[in-house]
Amino acid sequence: MRALAVIAPLAALTLTACSQGEAPDQSAPAPAEPEAVLGEVILTEPLRALGTEPFWAVNIDGDGLVYSGVDRPEERAPNAGPQMAGTTAMWSGQTDQGRVLSVTLIETPCSDGMSDRTYPLTARVEIGEEVLNGCAASVDFLMNTDERGEPRA
Repeated sequence: MRALAVIAPLAALTLTACSQGEAPDQSAPAPAEPEAVLGEVILTEPLRALGTEPFWAVNIDGDGLVYSGVDRPEERAPNAGPQMAGTTAMWSGQTDQGRVLSVTLIETPCSDGMSDRTYPLTARVEIGEEVLNGCAASVDFLMNTDERGEPRA
């Protein structure tokens, strides 16, 4: 009987210990990264910065940054995503030609000086030693508004 008195509590303790295995992780899922937005422009969508005199453009999308211009060779740089700081976003990388390409977009309306279109962002591009100023918007905005800034029919 005495053996049973010792074994019964040990068996109960063993069963209790087995049933208290680690509880599944029930912590809340990690919050989603906030979407990178400047003004009302979603920065993860394809973007275009452009300027005149000289004519130049930088396309920004998931595949990278592509700089081009009249009488200028196209140069490509990887897109590591924008660095956000208040009302600015900046991309930077080394092009396939070995030059540093930096694109800074500023949450300030912009006119290209050649059309009536008002762009939602101002752009500053540095490529090598050259500094270019212009405007920027999503490719969707550019495809869906005319030169007067009116929605395309």
